Amino acid sequence: MRAQDIRHVGVVGCGLMGSGIVEVVARVGVRVTYAEGTQELVAAGAARVEASLTKAVERSKLDADEAKDVRRRISGVADLAGLADVDLVIEAATEDPAAKAAIFARLADVTRPDVVLASNTSSIPIASLGEASGRPGRVVGMHFFNPVPVMPVIEITPSAGTDPDVVELVRTFGTDVLGKTCVRSTDEAGFIVNRLLIPFLYDAMRLAERGFATREDIDTAVRLGLGHPMGPLAVADLIGLDTVLAIGEVLHDAFDEPRYEAPAILTRLVAEGKLGRKSGAGLSDLP
Repeated sequence: MRAQDIRHVGVVGCGLMGSGIVEVVARVGVRVTYAEGTQELVAAGAARVEASLTKAVERSKLDADEAKDVRRRISGVADLAGLADVDLVIEAATEDPAAKAAIFARLADVTRPDVVLASNTSSIPIASLGEASGRPGRVVGMHFFNPVPVMPVIEITPSAGTDPDVVELVRTFGTDVLGKTCVRSTDEAGFIVNRLLIPFLYDAMRLAERGFATREDIDTAVRLGLGHPMGPLAVADLIGLDTVLAIGEVLHDAFDEPRYEAPAILTRLVAEGKLGRKSGAGLSDLP
């Protein structure tokens, strides 16, 4: 199969990341079916996509007729069995190893044997998902970044057992069809970006929690001093503090290094349900 022959993509999960993946795939003319666990979650996913499309029209990134076409290409189902006819699956469920393994085992049952099963995981080794699926040669990492419609890069991560043709297929789909820049990572927890990002975010949190500098000054210093578009505390709130914590736990389990130990302020905020932008409270509330 060529990348241009992928005409129907399945996306597992339509939360913060999944809805963005659904949108970017539909915007390039490809049909998308996303799967959630309940009809309520299906509706919530549709609302996320709709809000993003509305914003794109308001900002003149998309005209109204194009937005209508995008909507027509998208459908949602409440069972993975609804992905039986897709040509490629991109899993974007919660960053939990056991949950993802169960999803990949089920996907292997409901999809054609030739279908590539990609994961948007930002930290979990792809080999474990390939093993869970029973078809490791067809499993690969395809990690997008938030917000997906804006961020131009995808991390492509094959395991040792991934078929080279699969790697080339998803790379070509990412570049030639989706218009993203693809980079390739070795299959170790965290891949390229999160191996570097999580310690950076944690160090910024530690500075804030001990009163070394204010939240605003930390973020401003990084933005203006390092040329970053956002400061680290704002980035953590954007990603979701629960996701940042989950990624850190995977990295700490994998490497047992102090730099991957979660700061006390992060564990406290997550325990309190203050998860950043998606909950309306988080590191942005710090002095």
